[in-house]
Amino acid sequence: MKVSIITAVYNRVETISHTIESVLGQTYPDIEYIVVDGMSDDGTDRIISKYSDRIDRQVREKDHGIYDALNKGIRLATGDVVGLLHADDFFAHRDVIASLVEEFSIDRATMGVYGDLVYVDNLEPTRTVRRWISGKYDVSNYRWGWMPPHPTVYFRRECYVQYGRFRDDFQLAADYELLLRMMMVHGVPMRYIAQTLVCMRVGGKSNASFSNRMQANREDAKAWRVNGLRPPIGLRFLKPIRKIYQYF
Repeated sequence: MKVSIITAVYNRVETISHTIESVLGQTYPDIEYIVVDGMSDDGTDRIISKYSDRIDRQVREKDHGIYDALNKGIRLATGDVVGLLHADDFFAHRDVIASLVEEFSIDRATMGVYGDLVYVDNLEPTRTVRRWISGKYDVSNYRWGWMPPHPTVYFRRECYVQYGRFRDDFQLAADYELLLRMMMVHGVPMRYIAQTLVCMRVGGKSNASFSNRMQANREDAKAWRVNGLRPPIGLRFLKPIRKIYQYF
């Protein structure tokens, strides 16, 4: 089973090396690594070039944001399974992909696998800030503000072919919309792996400011409507409330 991993990056000179090395250090042998650089101008491209002989596909061109860049990577992917590792993130251990493949192999009907994530300090990545424990799969939990951490979610490539990639009319919540579409609308069979798969440095774009958070809230509700669903009452409060326990 080939696994395609996509990293979209723009001006992440301080972290991109750590991200790339966490992919190249995986024990699973059949990995296709794709890096999409949106014309970084801070030296990121020079770091990527140092690994060019170990990166399977590289794209360096202007894009319309991270979701556009990720879609480029998904279109290039040839693996049986596709996952994403953002340029600020890194795998929690060297057997992450091997563990995911094992989970997919248990049942051919499984179309997606997800796990847990930890947020780490940006300057001290060995220090955990909070833990996102996803829990066993129950699609009805979406109505109570649940979602799995997107960087831990791996889908069979055929899901993207059949149900589509990221929507380009979302700026901050296209990941939420895609997961909602795959799981809630199309009922993609999922499995939960109870282990930490990804470490994410704090400071995501959707939480970077109050206005971004408000826009993300609006897009969360939009994600339901564009899929013909009625947004749950109090959705803008349910998602933040679920995050509180992650700090304890």
